[in-house]
Amino acid sequence: MQRRSILWTMFSSIGAASVLAATTSRANAANVDKAKVAYHLSELDKVGFVLGNIENHYDGMGGPDKVKIVLVIHGSGLKAFHAAQAGKDFSAHVSQLAKMGLEMSACINTMKAQNVALKDLLPNFSVADKGAVVLLADLQSQGYAYLRP
Repeated sequence: MQRRSILWTMFSSIGAASVLAATTSRANAANVDKAKVAYHLSELDKVGFVLGNIENHYDGMGGPDKVKIVLVIHGSGLKAFHAAQAGKDFSAHVSQLAKMGLEMSACINTMKAQNVALKDLLPNFSVADKGAVVLLADLQSQGYAYLRP
C-alpha cells in the first residue's frame, strides 16, 4: 500500500509540474518584448536600399507589432530627408513607414553641418541630441540589434 501511495504522489507531482511549466511558458511568451533593431544610415546613395530593408524587415517579422525599428541618420544620408528636396513619392513612403512605427532620429551634428532644423526635415523625426553614434551605442546597450546595410 505504501508503494502505491509513493507512486501516486510522484505521478501527481510530475503532472502538476508539467501543468505549471506549460502555464508559465505561455505567460512568458505573452510577455516577451518585441525584437528591437537600430538601422544606421549615413550614405545618400543607400537611402532607398535601407528603407526597402526596413519595409522587408517588418514583413519578415510578421508586421510592425513584432519588431521595433529605429532609423538613425547622419552624414549625407540626411539630405534625402530634407522636406524641401524630398519628392512626393519618397515623402509618402517615409510617412507610411512612420505610420508602421518606424522611429527616425537625425544627428544634431549633421543637422548643424547641413544648416537644417527639425522643422526642415520630413515629419516624424526626432533629434539625436548627443549625436548619431552616441544614440546608436545607447540603443545597442538597451538590447537593440545594430544593422548598417
